[in-house]
Amino acid sequence: MTLSRSVDESTIASTLKIGKVRYTILAMIFAVTVINYADRATISIAGDSIQDEFGISSVTLGYIFSAFGWAYLIGQIPGGWLLDRYGAKKVYGWAIVTWSTFTVLQGFLGSFSMGTAVGLLVGLRFLVGLTESPAFPGNSKIVSAWFPAKERGTAASIFNSAQYFSTVVFAPIMGWLVTALGWEHVFTVIGGIGIALGLIWTKVVYSPRRHPRLKKPEFEYIEAGGALVDMDQPGQKQQAGSDQLRYMKLLLTNRMTLGVFVGQFFITTITWFFLTWFPVYLVQERGMSILEAGFIAVLPAICGFVGGISGGLISDALLRLGWSLTRARKTP
Repeated sequence: MTLSRSVDESTIASTLKIGKVRYTILAMIFAVTVINYADRATISIAGDSIQDEFGISSVTLGYIFSAFGWAYLIGQIPGGWLLDRYGAKKVYGWAIVTWSTFTVLQGFLGSFSMGTAVGLLVGLRFLVGLTESPAFPGNSKIVSAWFPAKERGTAASIFNSAQYFSTVVFAPIMGWLVTALGWEHVFTVIGGIGIALGLIWTKVVYSPRRHPRLKKPEFEYIEAGGALVDMDQPGQKQQAGSDQLRYMKLLLTNRMTLGVFVGQFFITTITWFFLTWFPVYLVQERGMSILEAGFIAVLPAICGFVGGISGGLISDALLRLGWSLTRARKTP
């Protein structure tokens, strides 16, 4: 009993001595990803009211939903290139402010005619998708720079779980905004929060070598553990275009990459349903109010949040127990 307590106290003391700036960075990534998914979900909570106001069909609403996905797909590789070229702090920070601004602008479409409003809404949703495309590559890049390999599964699960936490927090709030203030305020309030977070981002996030509050013990700890601490350093040699194309070809023909792609395709399909059509379905087919739908939409998100965090914790625990990287990551 005494030995166990001594070991625990030693571990805690060691952790405190190392430092925990990396967890501040992770908290910032989590907060930004929460608002990222809230911006995506705004149209689903406001969708029924938008249909009523402009008299648009479910098919037209489907095109409005899909505009985000088209742009998000198109922007993935350019977004990743921009992150590599100019650094995650700068590119991600600009992306947060830009996509939040486009979200705010959607709240001012109520004064336009139906045709104009729908066209502008499709265009703005497209721009939101395009400017959000660096988000998840940026999350992965920053976590790789700040966390040693043995902590990376947990860190990744935390920022991934933010997509579910976002629905838990914001779906009821957005439902209330529609009911109390009107659908326009869903976009202005959520977008405004995003702009504020983007400004905070510029003051909080740095690469490990440039962070003003990172102490030497923590830097040495994450570097020794495999963190890519030089990832965003200025003056780094950039890969030539021919090299990048060769690496892309290797990735696209790699069996493991294709397996991840297929898995991500199906989980995104399920997640996208809950982010878009689920609240509309609850209102139009189950007769719920927007406020009720906002609360019911929380239930799948709670399960996703618990499962997401648990998966990362279990994966890292299996790795520490000596399981191979493949088994430890795939088993959960």
